[in-house]
Amino acid sequence: MIVGIGVDLVDIPRFERSLARTPRLVERLFAPAERPLPPRSLAARYAAKEALIKALGGSDGVHWTEIEITPEPSGRPWFTLCGSTAEVVAARGITTLHLSMSHDAGLATAYVIAEAEDARSAVAGAAA
Repeated sequence: MIVGIGVDLVDIPRFERSLARTPRLVERLFAPAERPLPPRSLAARYAAKEALIKALGGSDGVHWTEIEITPEPSGRPWFTLCGSTAEVVAARGITTLHLSMSHDAGLATAYVIAEAEDARSAVAGAAA
């Protein structure tokens, strides 16, 4: 059952300017494996992380660098979570996260769907 959705849109040139102004931003927002990626890919990953936070209903216990977007061999993006972020997702009863990302014409977007086996456990986990 779907228990949360999130979507985010990022202006890539504006995001690039933010990275240029604040170089340490990359270290604060991205896992080590993501950091060498080009700005348009980082913008899409930033949108994915924002969309995840929206699907979760908030950022309590969620840390940016504990959210990594890793591609499957087919190229499909997938969340790899660790630390307290993984614990928050599990505590909310979320069993599956679906992610779609795209970038074109100066914009990056991401859409996330959070699913739980049992909606009652997801609601109880979110209230805890």
